[in-house]
Amino acid sequence: MAEKTPIPPDEKTMSFWDHLEELRKVLVRSALAVTVFSIIAFLNRHFIFDYIVLAPTKPDFPTNKFFCWAGEYFSIEGICMENLGMQIININMSGQFMTHMYISFIVGVFIAFPFILSQIWRFIRPALHSSEARLSAWAIISSSLLFFIGALFSFYMIIPMTINFFSSYQVSDMVTNQISLTSYISTFVSLNFGIGLVFELPVLVYFLTKIGIVTPSFLKKNRKYTLVILLIVAAIITPPDMFTQIITTIPLMALYELSILVSQHVYKQQQAAA
Repeated sequence: MAEKTPIPPDEKTMSFWDHLEELRKVLVRSALAVTVFSIIAFLNRHFIFDYIVLAPTKPDFPTNKFFCWAGEYFSIEGICMENLGMQIININMSGQFMTHMYISFIVGVFIAFPFILSQIWRFIRPALHSSEARLSAWAIISSSLLFFIGALFSFYMIIPMTINFFSSYQVSDMVTNQISLTSYISTFVSLNFGIGLVFELPVLVYFLTKIGIVTPSFLKKNRKYTLVILLIVAAIITPPDMFTQIITTIPLMALYELSILVSQHVYKQQQAAA
């Protein structure tokens, strides 16, 4: 039977208010980290907006150049953004300044994500068994890595295709698309964070297997239902075109298969310990 992590005598008698104090420290440290990175992002406005936030709208963005090449090579129309002429406008007096503040905060949260995870893990670690506590570094690294991979997949694949679809879609030639800054920023942030969190599936399955909610056999048996669910998720977080949904579903299904392997590993360890 696994032993719990040794806890110092002063922590064994921690009261409810002591736990609240520890939680307050976690929140303060996390807030300080987000604040520091947000200030750095705020002071680097041109880099953040020109080379990151607005980069997918430019024809020379790597993904857009690839789509233009693929469209020409395979004779596919409508996927090249070379002559898109997308225009983003601001219609609020303080819109650009508030967007600058908002994006600076989002960048701060994004960069501080691994540190925030480490603080959360530090808070719950005394309640874990020693074997579980030793996995803290693995949990933080894998969770952060999967989140960043998901965000990068969104940045280089989903966002350019979303921009291409919605900016070129017209109900009539009499209607011109002029995308508001707030609308673009909302789409950019929600896609990056949404897909980044979806990529946390293997970590989620790991903990669900640990506490006995799911098993490898359950995951294998429900593959076909999972595919339908992932197609629905892809339809929600991507523009309504089949190509983008398939491109999104493929890595999500790969993550599901990885989750099965993770669940099998955990399940075998539990059976061996029993």
